[in-house]
Amino acid sequence: MVNKPDFLGGSGQDHFRPELQVESPEGELHLRFFIPSRQEFALPATGIREVIELSPDRITPIPNASPLLLGTLNLRGRVIWVADLGQFLGEATALNTDRAEISVIAIEEQDTIVGLAVEEIGGMHWLDAQNLMAPTNVPDTMAPFLRGEWLLDAQNKQYLRLLDQTAILRSARWAG
Repeated sequence: MVNKPDFLGGSGQDHFRPELQVESPEGELHLRFFIPSRQEFALPATGIREVIELSPDRITPIPNASPLLLGTLNLRGRVIWVADLGQFLGEATALNTDRAEISVIAIEEQDTIVGLAVEEIGGMHWLDAQNLMAPTNVPDTMAPFLRGEWLLDAQNKQYLRLLDQTAILRSARWAG
């Protein structure tokens, strides 16, 4: 007699039980997050190096640097700039750094890495780019960094805006 592993046993009907079926994701994997003004944004997972929750004292302030920059961070032996994403996008509300931990999203393209400090991480979600619309009611300071937006709630005018990490990394705004 041959012993079959448990997953091969049964009547064969187990293969069709709904609770055992894995849902097939639609679209691409994205990281959702909020800036201090409570606007929600997303970045494609493919451009994210890592997401870090760290103490504000791990970010070293740099004198005479752009006000967008919180300072530098040692990320696995590599020094990277950390910016307040909300202020980078033109928001007036600055990130509150007087707290136990700050969420930083390290984005990367080719050999360039920048840390984007955000208010809160919302998690990873599958989002379908086919449902992406052109951005509406977007400030001029934000428009160059958006690929589009998804409408979450028409009644409350809630949007999830997709950022373009390449445009952020290549921006001349870093020099200011």
